[in-house]
Amino acid sequence: MSDANKTSADGAAVEHKTSNFLRAIIERDLAQGTCTSIRTRFPPEPNGYLHIGHAKSICLNFGLARDYGGVCHMRFDDTNPEKEEKEYVDSILDAVQWLGFGWESDGQSHLYYASDYFDFMYRAAEALIEHGHAYVDEQTPEAMRANRGDFVHPGKDSPFRSRTPVENLARFREMRDGQHADGSMVLRAKIDMASPNINLRDPAIYRIRRATHHNTGDRWCIYPMYTFAHPIEDALERITHSLCTLEFEDQRPFYDWLLERLIEADMLQAPAPRQYEFARLNLTYVITSKRKLAQLVNEGHVSGWDDPRMPTIVGLRRRGYTPEALQLFAERIGVTKADSWIDYSTLDIALREDLENKAHRGMAVLDPVQLVLTNWDAVMGAGHLEPCSLPALPHPPEGQPVPAARQFVMGREVWIEREDFEEVAPKGYKRLFPGNKVRLKGGYVVECTGCEKDADGRITAVLATVVPDTKSGTTGADAVKVKAAITWVSVADSVAAEVRLYDRLFTDPQPDAGGKDFKASLNPASIRTITAYVEPSLAQAVPDTKFQFERFGYFVADRRDHAPSRPVFNKITGLKDGWK
Repeated sequence: MSDANKTSADGAAVEHKTSNFLRAIIERDLAQGTCTSIRTRFPPEPNGYLHIGHAKSICLNFGLARDYGGVCHMRFDDTNPEKEEKEYVDSILDAVQWLGFGWESDGQSHLYYASDYFDFMYRAAEALIEHGHAYVDEQTPEAMRANRGDFVHPGKDSPFRSRTPVENLARFREMRDGQHADGSMVLRAKIDMASPNINLRDPAIYRIRRATHHNTGDRWCIYPMYTFAHPIEDALERITHSLCTLEFEDQRPFYDWLLERLIEADMLQAPAPRQYEFARLNLTYVITSKRKLAQLVNEGHVSGWDDPRMPTIVGLRRRGYTPEALQLFAERIGVTKADSWIDYSTLDIALREDLENKAHRGMAVLDPVQLVLTNWDAVMGAGHLEPCSLPALPHPPEGQPVPAARQFVMGREVWIEREDFEEVAPKGYKRLFPGNKVRLKGGYVVECTGCEKDADGRITAVLATVVPDTKSGTTGADAVKVKAAITWVSVADSVAAEVRLYDRLFTDPQPDAGGKDFKASLNPASIRTITAYVEPSLAQAVPDTKFQFERFGYFVADRRDHAPSRPVFNKITGLKDGWK
């Protein structure tokens, strides 16, 4: 398939992204009339914060529905009340909307919860029992596990498997009515204990759990298993393409079996939804296990779920990644059936492309040393501050207004990077050393005359003279030729700022692969906090505003801690991949 424009179900022209096997399936189904429009769903469990793997799934499910004129349902699979909280529900909804998607279509909300269907699921379970397809098992969990068998040995029938539907129905209603202890019995589907697919060896579909549910309170003390609830939800919502990651491939036979039995029992309508699997996102230097991410938070290795080093969506957002960059990343990595590893630099490339013509420029000095212009007062006047300016955005997007230039001043003392001076210049060095001239970007040409040191020999100030009539943007700007221009900020109007220099959280590209202890490869240099000096305009930035600090890379005003009285910036990424 090509990337050419296609036609949606309603006949409107839509531009499709790069083709993949899922798009081919959808286009085939629409062409053959298997469905007249598509419905997908994004079904997270509200038991934690979403991570970048979920971002891929969000972009895939909502993106396909958008591109083919369909609908994507936002659905919470809230079948495990012990681990689920309203906090997670709210964070997930916020993440989906931040990524640029919504669940409204033609004035109708498509926000759903598995718990909305608990009554139907219970009736479906009774229908399975009545038709001889389910039974209540009272074996201990250990006995059930032992009798399940393994990939070599078939399972053994439960001694309770031969109960009559009447007996099972009575026992199941006792479970519902709270007459039995948690874990004392489960409802199992009756399929095939000798099946080579262990997932078909009479899987549990209901268990007893006395736990308050965030949505239904204490109404229920039995809850459906995810593998039972999910296909029912898909069918009730008339999902056409149920997209799952590859770990659910072995569950597809049960998905199909359950829907077939419920259609036979007149509980559901044909045709049943179809499940399709794709490879999950494996990103180097990242872990996406919710359990392991929770360990990092709970053991204090990071400051929280929104720590900018975390691969959670809230962490990526606070770090400064944009929704557009994540969408571009998801599009570029594509969708396949085969597991593979994506290099983290692919994400940063997408971010740089998004920010290049959006992020306003600014100068910051991260490792400051003072440059003193010893002839400034004589040439420019004592205490004089020269107004200077530079473009806020050198190449604004076509058709958009040109933002106002950045305004700052130059005086007798300025801050420069310590690395921009060498007392004895190495070969090829073009910045400040005695006798050499450079331009202070947006300001004047200066000539280095030497430096001052403290008692320990550390340089405390660089000395230079200003060359008159060489200010950038004036007729004399080209009168003196220089080989370098360096960034700087004025002592007079610069603002001290906290800058957090983030790097990758792990030093191992596959930190938890093969059963490795992921915490053993935590990067001790994943964060370094410094005091820098920044242009005055940067200090006034609104939290979450992205900038390009000239020569250093992209930074964001921290969305939680930044304020004009205490500027805080997070490094998002460099101007190029600098990871070694």
